[in-house]
Amino acid sequence: MVGEGADLEACVPEPGSFAVDVRDGRVGRVMGRVGPYVQLRPPGGGSEWDCPPDAVRPAPPGLVLRARVTEVNREGQLPR
Repeated sequence: MVGEGADLEACVPEPGSFAVDVRDGRVGRVMGRVGPYVQLRPPGGGSEWDCPPDAVRPAPPGLVLRARVTEVNREGQLPR
């Protein structure tokens, strides 16, 4: 069917946003695309992993908040 690929592309979160890898539930920041895969990085850094676009979903607000807190904690930028 024409247009199915475009619909799938529309579902991939933008680089810089948080997403969930539905294969195992990991949350990561979308770093971009490499070939057919979406690259995700754990909150606060670490090794990126490849995720097929059909297994990526935008992270819900609660998980985004948790991921952002993790990043801030790892950067040591919490108010004292």
